[in-house]
Amino acid sequence: MNSIATLGSHCALQVLKGAKDEGFKTILVCEKKRERLYRRFQFIDEFILVDSFREVLDQKCSGMLNENNAVIIPHGTLIAQMSSSEIESIKTPIFGNKWILRWESDRNMKEKLMIESRLKIPRSLQGPKDISGLTIAKRHGAAGGKGYFLATNEEEYIKKRDKLVREGIIKGDQDLYLQEYALGVSAYLQYFYSELKEELEFFGVDRRYESDIDGLGRIPAQEQIDVDLIPSFNVVGNSPLVLRESLLEDVYSMGERFVEAARRLVAPGMSGPFCLEGVYDADGKFTTFEFSARIVAGTNLYVDGSPYSSLIYDEPMSMGRRIAREIKNAASKNNLSKIVT
Repeated sequence: MNSIATLGSHCALQVLKGAKDEGFKTILVCEKKRERLYRRFQFIDEFILVDSFREVLDQKCSGMLNENNAVIIPHGTLIAQMSSSEIESIKTPIFGNKWILRWESDRNMKEKLMIESRLKIPRSLQGPKDISGLTIAKRHGAAGGKGYFLATNEEEYIKKRDKLVREGIIKGDQDLYLQEYALGVSAYLQYFYSELKEELEFFGVDRRYESDIDGLGRIPAQEQIDVDLIPSFNVVGNSPLVLRESLLEDVYSMGERFVEAARRLVAPGMSGPFCLEGVYDADGKFTTFEFSARIVAGTNLYVDGSPYSSLIYDEPMSMGRRIAREIKNAASKNNLSKIVT
């Protein structure tokens, strides 16, 4: 039997609990400073202690993973800690398509895949001179919202950009991607595509609490004007959401188009968990401003399953357990190569 491994961050607890529920040996690549936290959980069988997650690239760490026939489950920390080339160089099998993580990390490639998926997306801007209305500046990669900011004109953009440069959060314009700000109710749509069954499953929805942009809503408008602050979009938590049932047909349609486009653009396509992230407007139309091509932290809400996974499975089914179930089914059919890269 294979073992399942992941980095000690993001959604590691959900992933390894699900793996243990499916009968796998579980391995945590854990930074020494976080060991005390993760030792609390009995479903983690083995620890590989490191000073930095980048050590997963080293021969010693990869050797231990390979000795255990491990499959690595990627999540946002892997993308945040390593370049796309480094991720692609990992020799241990990675669940899903590690090549599509490059498309998630590069904003221009990300936009191309969303366009190919025929998703409604906000207009991107070439540079600050093009800002003529409410615009959001985003960092490349999985930054968790840290360093994002809003601007309505070039002067405001430059002021906020320079402050982030002084704080060492960004180096300059090259670190930022500009996009028209999409208004509406935020929703993060969680999917799982099974390469084995060739079937899309809709797994849940969440919203994100972003500090301190959400906290500003508790401050009266006049006082907000007087605060010298660039509000952060750094994600600090998630809350559950259930959609109107009439929206579900379009939810599935968007997910299926994304899977089809990924298959055309980045072989072998989109396998496993992914998320379409955006907002619903007053007419119930969805604008997608992001995608994540792997498990997202919002699935941590649903360790015992979501209202949507409960419609598919007659047992508690987290996204972590669904990943483990796919690996188990593939291994039982000698078909593991179909779902790992």
